[in-house]
Amino acid sequence: MEFLETMARGVGRFRREVFPRRQQQFEDLASAQQPKALFVTCADSRILPSMITQTGPGELFVERNPGNIAPIYSGEAVGVSASIEYAVAALRTPHVIICGHSDCGAVKGILHPDAVAEMPAVARWLRYGDEARQRLASSAPGAGEEECLRRLTELNVLVQMEHLATHPAVQQALDDGWLTIHGWIYDIETGEVRAYDPARGTFLPFPEA
Repeated sequence: MEFLETMARGVGRFRREVFPRRQQQFEDLASAQQPKALFVTCADSRILPSMITQTGPGELFVERNPGNIAPIYSGEAVGVSASIEYAVAALRTPHVIICGHSDCGAVKGILHPDAVAEMPAVARWLRYGDEARQRLASSAPGAGEEECLRRLTELNVLVQMEHLATHPAVQQALDDGWLTIHGWIYDIETGEVRAYDPARGTFLPFPEA
């Protein structure tokens, strides 16, 4: 109950102090949105998309789930697929960002499936990362645990970027030339964000503005 009271006080401060300063913006957003990017990231509580990107209301359409996963498209009802389809087909977001992060529990579960065996829903979900683990086994044999986690975090982002392209709405937008897919890695401890550079085949830090 103590934390609920803390949140309630936060809502009160928002209504008294924050909302009045941005009331016109919220009124403009009340009946429509036109986000600039679909941001697919992990459900981890340490990841704050708007804080990391310094964006405001209406600018990011955010989809969060364990492991920042974009499942391969199928006819089955999957919530993430609905978010992707709506953001691209209905809202026409020109960018999709898959953002992984350091110390990701989901990536640890992909690396060590036995660790999540007693959580069947989690285990089923993390199978969407199997391809990344297979690529790790062939590309980094003999690597230590820390290096495996770092590399698997990157590979998982790349695999989910590929999964995105299996969604009909995404594929159509890519064919039409108005959508770009990006891969990012956020480091919790340092605040550094690295973006995938397809020309170099690696993740590189954002340049300081």
